[in-house]
Amino acid sequence: MRSLNKEILRLALPSILANLTVPLVGLVDIAVAGHLDASAAALIGGVSIGSLMFDMMYWNFGFLRAGTGGLTAQAYGREDWRGCLDNLRHALAAALLSAIALIAIQWPFQKLMFLFVQCSDEVKTLALKYFYIRVWAAPATLSLMVMRGWFIGMQDTFSSMLTDIMVNGVNIVASILLALGIPGTSFSGIGFTGIAWGTFIAQYSGLLTAATIFLLKYRSILWHTVGQIPGGNAPGRTFTRTGREAQGAQAPFAAREERQTTMRKFFSVNGDLFVRSLCLMGVYLAFSAISARFGDTLLAMSSIMMKLMMIFSYFTDGFAFAGEALTGRFYGRKDKYAVSKTVKWTFIWSMGIGLFFVVIYAAAGTPLFRLMTSDNTVVEAAKAFLLWLVIMPILGCPAFTWDGIYIGATATKEMRDANIGCLIAFFIVWFGGILLLRATGLQTNLSAKVHLLFAAYYSHLIFRSLYQTVKYRSAILDQM
Repeated sequence: MRSLNKEILRLALPSILANLTVPLVGLVDIAVAGHLDASAAALIGGVSIGSLMFDMMYWNFGFLRAGTGGLTAQAYGREDWRGCLDNLRHALAAALLSAIALIAIQWPFQKLMFLFVQCSDEVKTLALKYFYIRVWAAPATLSLMVMRGWFIGMQDTFSSMLTDIMVNGVNIVASILLALGIPGTSFSGIGFTGIAWGTFIAQYSGLLTAATIFLLKYRSILWHTVGQIPGGNAPGRTFTRTGREAQGAQAPFAAREERQTTMRKFFSVNGDLFVRSLCLMGVYLAFSAISARFGDTLLAMSSIMMKLMMIFSYFTDGFAFAGEALTGRFYGRKDKYAVSKTVKWTFIWSMGIGLFFVVIYAAAGTPLFRLMTSDNTVVEAAKAFLLWLVIMPILGCPAFTWDGIYIGATATKEMRDANIGCLIAFFIVWFGGILLLRATGLQTNLSAKVHLLFAAYYSHLIFRSLYQTVKYRSAILDQM
């Protein structure tokens, strides 16, 4: 098991390091906006609302990364290099078509967003300036999702990490220089729009980086020539034609039928993952919409609580990606024993991280809130709800870890059903709880409603975890 654990760590650590750079971008964008010669509150609001618009726009395209990763990992396990390349081609074509569609609907999309997002006219104007620049980076952003997934499927999280670091590093530097200017030169910056242009440049820089890595590291797949397998742990294996590929070269009709089967599976898997994303977005939108009714103090507390809850996911996601890559690889080989061991040790590592964060949240919950805000009213309000923060890693880790394993096995039908169920669970707990509060005369108690909202949010995590645990054998092991 030592070699398996080394593989898990080899795949997980680069993803964790890349994830740690993500929050820096948001912090820098807000800091830059806050130092421009204008109303800091409006500028920060413009960045925040503009970023929210892209979160909503891109959320449902997460299937491009997940579906590509799972299908590619299985092709890798079968040593089907043509299949690996076909998955990349199909996904990039889907990303390009989706990007064109997003650019085409940018005007109605922003109109729809502002029907639900309430803000001042000044903030709205700034957010739209940000949006209309960044939207042209959609081809790069969606293609990068594909490239990240493909690298993970190829057991190469290091290349994915390099791409992420390039994107986030260029984003930080370009946003600062374009917005504030270059010290010692006559260029004094272009102000607020420099933040959006910095992100635009970063996305295309990341895509160029990913393409360069692909051409240098995986050119043997592209040209079907002999070469060393990057990212693998078995020296001497090569990107040669498999027997299936050679047969396909001699039988064009059989090869065409096989490609059609591959495309059908690609669209089936990604269709399931798209529905999954819609359900998860429904939960998070509902959480945000409900918390907005609690007043400014409790809204701020809920928002900070959610951000703190997600900090540990930067670590557990690394192990979820490792579980995805290895499960897909061994599933492609039909190695049931290796899949079982991968699931076991991925959970051990992930839950270990979860317990570590339980201790951190229990010991430093209030100081973490003080780090996020200097408003004592918000900090004091949070003290009554800190238990929800402490138990988050234990309840969240199984759901996040199962996601990686199910994606690797492309058991996406069960993932889809789990997330439909978790959306229903959220609303059952919320509306059922509201009826109970009315029956007990506590319907006006804001504190009780906040507790109920967190209970509803956690119910969706618990449902996901239990459903996928119960379905694990029939959905994955029995299919091998």
